[in-house]
Amino acid sequence: MVVSAPTLAFEEPIAVLLREVEALSLMPRTPARQQEIDVLRTRVAQTRQEIYSNLTPWQRVLVARHPTRPHTLDYITRLFTDFTEIHGDRRFGDDAAIVTGFARFGGEPVLVVGHQKGRSTAQQVYRNFGYARPEGYRKALRAMKLAEKFDRPIIAFIDTPAAFPGIESEERGVAEAIAHNLREMAMLSVPVVVAVTGEGGSGGALGLAVGDWILMQEYAVYGVIPPEGCAAILWRDPARKVDAADALKVTASDLIGLGVIDEVVPEPLGGAHTDPTEAISLLGPALSQAVRVQTTAPSDLRLQQRHDKFRRLGLVGVDGL
Repeated sequence: MVVSAPTLAFEEPIAVLLREVEALSLMPRTPARQQEIDVLRTRVAQTRQEIYSNLTPWQRVLVARHPTRPHTLDYITRLFTDFTEIHGDRRFGDDAAIVTGFARFGGEPVLVVGHQKGRSTAQQVYRNFGYARPEGYRKALRAMKLAEKFDRPIIAFIDTPAAFPGIESEERGVAEAIAHNLREMAMLSVPVVVAVTGEGGSGGALGLAVGDWILMQEYAVYGVIPPEGCAAILWRDPARKVDAADALKVTASDLIGLGVIDEVVPEPLGGAHTDPTEAISLLGPALSQAVRVQTTAPSDLRLQQRHDKFRRLGLVGVDGL
């Protein structure tokens, strides 16, 4: 299904052509007019191909943040069955910015967990715009420990600007909660497959992303800090976010070269927001293959490879690595 999505600034040449197509489509249909529409649609595809083949890192950040990109619950609805959600961290409360629960994937039982953003204003407020609080990370870990107990693979979806930095979040120990997740996820005996589907922002992303196989959608981003924050810290000028995005190496092509991720999953031309159904269908087989490979690997070997993967981060280009 192709959806009508808000236009990003660099997509305006595509939008102009689409408006022409729409205007012609409202007129009485004739062979000549249909030919004109077909020509315009060809130009739309060519323009989209040209633009999306040359996106800057900052433009990819904008695509990753697009409000109509599929979110975790969209993937759960279309790729999983029998989803039963788990609520609460058994310490403070629930956090709607992270959803988790047991489900079936390809008929096999798994645990699924991920960040959840909202679409409407009410949903965005309810989901805290995808900024998870400490109870969200503790809820996720509680569910992952259940998955380990029942020998269920874990599939994690990453899409968050960052962990929530509010006073109450800090008071309840958000840094400790993320650090605890890093340690515990590194030691989980069950397979963990991670998919970065939108923004992978800072420790807020990494708190769910210690896995055996890290997939990343073509136009997603994944970094240690949002570009605006990086620019404010390094240059004391948030307007230099474009320079920061270049420096941070947040794109899928950058990160697979650095060994941070293991696989890039293609998106529909123009990004997942132009055709969420196709984007989900492209990710599904990649997830299935990753789960199958990790499930068949010996657990001790899988655990050692997970440890080695994260110990190597930052060493690419150092001492010949």
